[in-house]
Amino acid sequence: MPKTARALQQLPPATQATLEKLGADLAVARLRRKESLKTWASRMGVSVPTLQRLEAGDPGVGIGIVATALWLIQRDSELGNLAAPEHDRGAIEMDVREAVALGRARARAAAEARLSTEQRKGA
Repeated sequence: MPKTARALQQLPPATQATLEKLGADLAVARLRRKESLKTWASRMGVSVPTLQRLEAGDPGVGIGIVATALWLIQRDSELGNLAAPEHDRGAIEMDVREAVALGRARARAAAEARLSTEQRKGA
């Protein structure tokens, strides 16, 4: 039995389900094109067992193999957007929180400066 990477053992269940759906969708794409496992695997440059693992959603299948399968169905251009910074909601939310905190700090500093100026004028 092959050694399983710890990262694969800790794969979130939702991510595993997504990989299984991707594999099933790739199998449907192959079947709609009336391609056999053997032919499709040959076109991808992989073995039939590797293609079967991909279609089963095995997280240990290399990303290059996934990319090749997507290329065969003309969907590989989507890969460039998967981790694009402009779609990184977590980082965008952090940027917004930092901007809000900076805005509050500047507003507070401006208010304190006005108060200090007013106090000096009044003294």
